Amino acid sequence: MGAGKTTLGRRLAGKLDFKFYDTDLYFEEKFHFSIINFFDLFGERKFREMERDIIRELIEEKYDAVVSTGGGAACFFDNMELMNKNGITIYLKMHPNSLKHRLLQSKRRRPAVKGLNEEEMEKYIHKIMDERNEYYSKAKIIFKGEDCKVNDILVELNKIW
Repeated sequence: MGAGKTTLGRRLAGKLDFKFYDTDLYFEEKFHFSIINFFDLFGERKFREMERDIIRELIEEKYDAVVSTGGGAACFFDNMELMNKNGITIYLKMHPNSLKHRLLQSKRRRPAVKGLNEEEMEKYIHKIMDERNEYYSKAKIIFKGEDCKVNDILVELNKIW
């Protein structure tokens, strides 16, 4: 959350002449429901189930694509294994202070940090990063997110392809 997955994903897709999908935006367009309202009404568990279905759908139906997932997608069910099996996963690893700064500046409302003050957000970021690191570290490519450029990703992709 806040690492720049969507921005870099769009740019990467453009350079590769691939289609771009953001699972959060895909969810909102498909179900005509904002994620923040969905969380409030149905909870995270139901959202994660539907998010898993979206990941599977994109894998099965969309080829030559760059997919940006929500920050927690890799940590639920078998999503990370599924993504690794069917594509090249990239983790944009960021320092917690960088994430806090980006989230505080973000115009996009995010359910996980809705209503948190700066101190609460900092604690949340540290907690969530500790919890998710075991999943994120399974990515095939890991970049320092603060200074990652599309050309850096292309160089690494060319090594794999």
